[in-house]
Amino acid sequence: MYAKTLGLSAAAILTATSAMASTSATATTDLNLRADPGPRGEIIDVIPGEAAVEVEQCATAIDWCKVTFEGNQGWAYSPYLTASLDSEPVIIQGNIQRLELETVDVNEENRADAATAGGLTGGALAMSLVGGPAAVAAGVLLGTAAGASAVPEETVTYVKSNPVEPVYMNGEVVVGAGIPEGAQLVTIPESDYRYINVNGQPVLVDTDRTIVQVLR
Repeated sequence: MYAKTLGLSAAAILTATSAMASTSATATTDLNLRADPGPRGEIIDVIPGEAAVEVEQCATAIDWCKVTFEGNQGWAYSPYLTASLDSEPVIIQGNIQRLELETVDVNEENRADAATAGGLTGGALAMSLVGGPAAVAAGVLLGTAAGASAVPEETVTYVKSNPVEPVYMNGEVVVGAGIPEGAQLVTIPESDYRYINVNGQPVLVDTDRTIVQVLR
């Protein structure tokens, strides 16, 4: 697993642009807590859906925020974090200024180097997972009817026994997000499910390319 995101070292390339208080937020789904802000960051914990975190600061050029969860500090993908604003829940993404969160800038030189970081082309990194909070809501419904509990154990075993190279995409792997058409899925024998390794994690997808289980 890479310990850098988009070729960026969080400690080296982020500079605070304001000094504001932290904000309490809630994860809308099981969400990776990464060492660095982006899809290459090492996964140091998983924030359960509906768990509370403290948002310390957010990057201005990419949709990631530094948060603290149960004493562990890392970076989480902001479209899946909600906070209270005027007694109403709002998504962190797009509401950073209204929530008066501290912001940090990404170094331009390192951002340019990110296009070929880790041997990947810019096109590979430009590919993005499909969906956001609305997709997560759909995924929750999907999980109730035909999600992780419905996936046969032999299917999970096959995927874990037949690992594939990761494909890095912008965004975060969550149930309900979609795999773009340009990404190749791997067939599972005698199963309607297929799989792919996204951002260092294998995921099971259904016939419409929606993630139904993240194999952690």
